[in-house]
Amino acid sequence: MLPSASPLSSSQRLDRRIPGKQTLIDEIATWEDDRNVTHAKANWQFTTADARIKLKHLYPSI
Repeated sequence: MLPSASPLSSSQRLDRRIPGKQTLIDEIATWEDDRNVTHAKANWQFTTADARIKLKHLYPSI
């Protein structure tokens, strides 16, 4: 679980309870629109080659 002082929780407002389903839907739509407008990118922590090595045990050889 993320600590409440985490930058992620404050930027995505995860530091509080959502009172209802419609509020959650509305806030997700707003967050998604903001990310799309800024062309936000995923910050992957390792390369595809590293992932293949790390996850090799999960996939059978062909």
